Amino acid sequence: MTNRKPVTLHRLREMYERGEKIAMLTCDDATFARLLDEAGVEVLLVGDSLGMVLQGHANTLSVSLEEMVYHTRCVAQGNRTAWVIADLPFGAYQESPEFGVRHAVQLLKAGAHMVKLEGGGWTTPLVRDLVDRGIPVCAHLGFTPQSVHALGGYRVQGRDEAAAHALQSHAEELAQAGATLLVLEMVPAKVARGLTAHLSIPTIGIGAGSGCSGQVLVLYDMLGLTRGEPYRFVRNFMDGSASIEQAVRQFVTDVKAGRFPDDKDHSF
Repeated sequence: MTNRKPVTLHRLREMYERGEKIAMLTCDDATFARLLDEAGVEVLLVGDSLGMVLQGHANTLSVSLEEMVYHTRCVAQGNRTAWVIADLPFGAYQESPEFGVRHAVQLLKAGAHMVKLEGGGWTTPLVRDLVDRGIPVCAHLGFTPQSVHALGGYRVQGRDEAAAHALQSHAEELAQAGATLLVLEMVPAKVARGLTAHLSIPTIGIGAGSGCSGQVLVLYDMLGLTRGEPYRFVRNFMDGSASIEQAVRQFVTDVKAGRFPDDKDHSF
């Protein structure tokens, strides 16, 4: 894997068109960036989940833009070929599209190739403005952690017909505005499969079943480092692995072979 060419949007699009699954993991530092890149992970997500797994908070809301810029820079230093996505944290884009563009620019200057933002509807003008300015966008629908209080906690989204229809409408709007990737989190597998078939951009699932174009997990979750009961969609890849690198390689292999996630054990 160390000799692969840099992963680009063009390459991700080629993978999507030929039906090859995309493997994504969160990453917050240079050491793990190097390991994940060499183990074949195509996309490194500098996620605001670092507020929980690194900082010990109960949710992602306290993560600052400055912290995201710092961790993005660290990941960029360790990475060589993977595509790097950085989260726009809570408060960095809610004020106005202009506000969001200004902060997205800082993440790209720190080494990100793409920014990710949560929600549909009100985010569409921002997506359009970012894309018009040459900033690639990954959208995020379903359970959106930055809206945890509004959603009433960590709950599956899109269970009823009206909610599933809203998801589809928002996904279509985001794709039309120029988003080129879409994360679907904690969405029923049937709904996610239908969205993936309907859209013309890759979907990356986390708790959204095997029908998505790729899969992402929080690195610390898939290494079995989560305190307490893990989420239903998490699998501990350290079980049976002799090293972290072997566990990561197994994740990549199982995602690409369609063995993870299992719609019975890791989906809704």
